[in-house]
This record gives sequence, C-alpha cells and structure tokens, in this order.
Amino acid sequence: MRDADIHEREELRDHVRVFRDRAHAGEVLAGMLEKYRGGNALLLAIPAGGVPVAVEIATRLGLACDAVPVSKILFLWTTESGFGAVAFDGSEWLNEDSIRSFRLDAESIRAATARARDKVNRRIVKFRGTRPLPLLHDRTVILVDDGIAAGSTVRAAVLALTRAGAGQIVIATPTAHDIALYSLAPMVDAIYCANIRTGLSFAVADAYRRWTDVSDDEVMDQLARLQA
Repeated sequence: MRDADIHEREELRDHVRVFRDRAHAGEVLAGMLEKYRGGNALLLAIPAGGVPVAVEIATRLGLACDAVPVSKILFLWTTESGFGAVAFDGSEWLNEDSIRSFRLDAESIRAATARARDKVNRRIVKFRGTRPLPLLHDRTVILVDDGIAAGSTVRAAVLALTRAGAGQIVIATPTAHDIALYSLAPMVDAIYCANIRTGLSFAVADAYRRWTDVSDDEVMDQLARLQA
C-alpha cells in the first residue's frame, strides 16, 4: 500500500493570504518540486483553477503538462460543497458518509451526478478535443489543483490515474486542509503542499491575496502558453 510522505513549507502552516495569485503559488510549488526538473514526470492539472498553477510549474521546471477535467458532485443547494466527484475517465466517487448524513435519495444522487458528468464531458471536448490521455504506464504523474478542501475531486482523479496505470502518483497543491491530505496519503506516493492549514473552517481562497474564477477561455490561453 502506498503511504505518501507529506512535504510542506512549515513556515507557511496555518497562515492565510500567503500567495499573490495562482501563478505565484505555482512558483512556490516549483521550488518544492525541484527534484523533478527536466525529467519525464507529467503534470496533470484539474481545471479550471489548477491549470495556471500547473502551467507555472511546467514552465519553471521544463515538464510536460496537460489538463484532466474532474468535477465535484454538488449538493443541490450549493455551488461549492459536494458529496463526490466525476473523473475524466467517466468514473465516479461518492462519499457515502455525506450521503447518509444528508439523507440523499437515489434520484437526487443521480441528478447531481449527471450534472457533474455533463460538466466533465464539456470540458474534455473543450480542453482535450480528441486527444487521448498520454500513456501513463510506469510514468510519474504529478496531479495539480489550486487547493484541496475536502478532497473529493483529487480523490476521484487519483483513482482514475491508478486505473490508467500511472507508475507513481504525486499530489501537488498550494494549500490544503490537513485532514484531507492525511486521507489522501495512503493513495499516492508523495504529497507536496506549501500551505497546510488546520481547524474547523477552511476555504481554498483564503490562501490567496488575489482570488478570481478562472474561465474556460483562460484555461485555453494558459495551455496554449506551453505550445508557444
């Protein structure tokens, strides 16, 4: 069983507003990922927010980078919190504890999952077109998002990458709640998180001084930077 070492910047633990923006967060992570410079590792970014972080890492370390759409399965009453996720390979992961806690019925689960699946499929067409996922067998994959709160999207992505035959799986994220990281550690080979935070309240945005939504067009522009 995998049991990842968790690497952090201890001086940033439990601090907020530590990154200027996502590009700065990518710069900080690139410094932590120096061992992978110029190698065969593949950066896979979760759109939308993970893309500018990953592109900065890729540019600084000379690594290949691509996008793998994943979407949270959202509760009907919110645009933020979810009870699972749909991954780029069409698979889904459901948080059974949340489903029981909120007493979700089968129809609510089906409807929310269908919406997440539609979002993933739209983004696959937009960001990947007909390009297949790069071959992952025996290759180190560095999965990048702009932050991890509960960890549903990253968990679904890791499970999909495992099924796709990734050699080693590394999670790289600027900020995360410690409980989420501990729950993900047995699933991957290493975790790099600059800003680990604890406590009852956590929002990814609190790690950033400038926080805005990333549009699909911005994702396309960011990915195009790597082809220039």
